[in-house]
Amino acid sequence: MNKLLSEVSSLAKRRGFVFPSSEIYGGLAGVYDYGPLGVELLRNIKALWWKDMVQKREDILGLDGSILMHPKAWEASGHVEGFTDPLVDCKDCKRRIRADQLKDWEVKKNKIGKWEILKKGSLKCPECGGELIPQVRQFNILMETELGVIEDEKQKVYLKGESCQNIYLDYLNVLDSFSPHLPFGIAQIGKAFRNEISFGKFIFKTREFEQYDIEYFTAPQDADKFFEKWKKIRFDWYVNRLGIKKENLRFRQHPESERIFYAKDAWDIEYKYPWGWDELEGIHNRGDYDLVQHAKFSGKKHDYFDQESGKRIVPHIIECSGGVGRTFLAVFLDAFNLQEKDGKKRQVMSFDSKIAPSLVAVFPLVSNKEELTKKAREVYEMLSEKMPCAWDDIGNIGKKYRRQDEAGTPKCVTIDHQTLEDNTVTVRDRDTMKQERVELDKLLSLLNNEVCC
Repeated sequence: MNKLLSEVSSLAKRRGFVFPSSEIYGGLAGVYDYGPLGVELLRNIKALWWKDMVQKREDILGLDGSILMHPKAWEASGHVEGFTDPLVDCKDCKRRIRADQLKDWEVKKNKIGKWEILKKGSLKCPECGGELIPQVRQFNILMETELGVIEDEKQKVYLKGESCQNIYLDYLNVLDSFSPHLPFGIAQIGKAFRNEISFGKFIFKTREFEQYDIEYFTAPQDADKFFEKWKKIRFDWYVNRLGIKKENLRFRQHPESERIFYAKDAWDIEYKYPWGWDELEGIHNRGDYDLVQHAKFSGKKHDYFDQESGKRIVPHIIECSGGVGRTFLAVFLDAFNLQEKDGKKRQVMSFDSKIAPSLVAVFPLVSNKEELTKKAREVYEMLSEKMPCAWDDIGNIGKKYRRQDEAGTPKCVTIDHQTLEDNTVTVRDRDTMKQERVELDKLLSLLNNEVCC
């Protein structure tokens, strides 16, 4: 594993951001749990996305779709036929390895989502060194499950391979309920599941993950205009709202050979991960393919009555689809700082205050003095009513500061003996380590100005 990624994943586990799932039983490849700090960071990222993309926009409506859908939906979307990985079996260890990750193999995805083997290379298993069977088989990566309790009557269904399909399936319901004017969008944050074969790269690729999706419906002649608008909106959000460094982000246009056959245009917002540039979010001009397909398979028209022209049209769709876990990882990597001063090293998570798990930590200078602990508790209870607040009374003051640096807490408030004398506290800044004495009756105002959004 890359050294930086190793350091970050180690800190994430040590400080309770991300845990390997089922670790007491040896773990499960590609599955992770978000710990006490991680779940707060994750919730803050999702809440900020929802606020900016749904609540503050009159043209976007929200949705929370189910994980299970009618299996015919996945036939209509093309996932049953084309959602595949090219796998090669090892004779010795019985593992299945993706052909596109083998040495000297040339593989590409074709226009309908299946893989083409352009050139076969090494037949040596990268896992055990054994011999690979040269036959390549296409394995669908949709996760299957069954509905029903009687064995002979169970129905095969799929867990969502991508979260956006709910939006297409509820498109007609939204039209009937709200009669929105074009252009309008439907958005959701939802779970998705894939039988991925290769993992690594920490939480970048997992079996179970979340996506935030916007499907923006527009008149066909306006699709290009709104495609460009959404590219800018989404890129700027990562910089201006999450605080990701602009130099660590870029656009990459899919070449025509890479685009699925129905896509008019497709771009990725990429982040500079430790292993190189990789996808953070996709922005696609999907044409009318999705609505046409679901109309065809369901037998229900998915057109829209345009009152201005008096005609019925099938809207085109601009899709913005990002990985929540990938955003979490990008934010985590971007915030990670390893600093050295006077021969001492410290790891600092410089989260933007809009998404930091806690905005302030409160602790007594020492925990064995009842009067200090009591006063610190009073301050903590006062602040925790107004903002996300952490309490820490373990170890010396230096260790408390280091823990909060690694937790990404912007400000620390220390109650010491002087507090009991003049009602002032020490406020320490995470990034600069600067400390200042602040009167207690001015503390809340200071924190509201410096860390609250």
